[in-house]
Amino acid sequence: MTISERKKRFKEKLNYYKSLIDNFLSSLFQDGYIPQELISAMNYSLMAGGKRIRPILCYVWGKLLGGKESDILKFASSIELIHTYSLIHDDLPAIDNDDFRRGKPTSHKKFGEAMAILAGDGLLTEAFYLMSSCDLPKDRLLEAIYEISKAAGPRGMVGGQVLDVLYTGKNIKDGDLLKKIHSLKTGAMIKASCLCGAILAEADKSDLKNASIYGEYVGLAFQVVDDILNVIGDEKKLGKPVGKDKDLGKLTYPSIFGLDQSYKYAEELVNKAIEAIDGYRGEEAEFLRDLAWYILYRTQ
Repeated sequence: MTISERKKRFKEKLNYYKSLIDNFLSSLFQDGYIPQELISAMNYSLMAGGKRIRPILCYVWGKLLGGKESDILKFASSIELIHTYSLIHDDLPAIDNDDFRRGKPTSHKKFGEAMAILAGDGLLTEAFYLMSSCDLPKDRLLEAIYEISKAAGPRGMVGGQVLDVLYTGKNIKDGDLLKKIHSLKTGAMIKASCLCGAILAEADKSDLKNASIYGEYVGLAFQVVDDILNVIGDEKKLGKPVGKDKDLGKLTYPSIFGLDQSYKYAEELVNKAIEAIDGYRGEEAEFLRDLAWYILYRTQ
């Protein structure tokens, strides 16, 4: 198979998995109990066209290891609600103060700060409502919810965001601190997404370890590339301003190590991720390998 054929195959599978997630998400909030204004605000950000990397990773790992696809899809899609809530809150004036996300006005610019905060709150709590209603073995479901809540909260994403806020503008050049911030802020949820797919498929300890290792390296690589794109990316493709990290004095890989070294580090991380799944075969395993390379070479 040529490189171009492999890229085409990957893009087709990525779009297919994304459509599964999007179709599920588009069916939410229809029980008549939620205020329409809140539904509008939640859907505005949720259906704004994200890449769906986290739910796709959860779903594909679950499918790779023989899980029940319909309920893993429900759990996986719920992860996107958590991710979207985090973006809404990150964009608020008190944190990143961004005006655009995915090429559209941010939630607080569209609906006001109060509704944006409440939309984020609604998405976060709805995610756990959906996860807890999945028809899966209760012990595995509880274990997966435990991992996601740990990754999303103060021991993970929220903790990483706090460190990011605390050290922005401080002109600190600390690579270990930066790795910790990125591992918590971005890496924790990506790692947990992979791990939860394996947990829900009732995988053994070896598979759980491999899913965790793959997710850890892919998650960190994703954020390193994100830092790079904030320097050299195309604003039209990214859907948000480029260069803001530098203007704010954020701690990033290019600001400490430069672009070339940042690329090399991201490539090392991707290679380690692929090594973790060396023993797996089939279309899901090939997709995970291709996804790791996609993360390295993505442009948005």
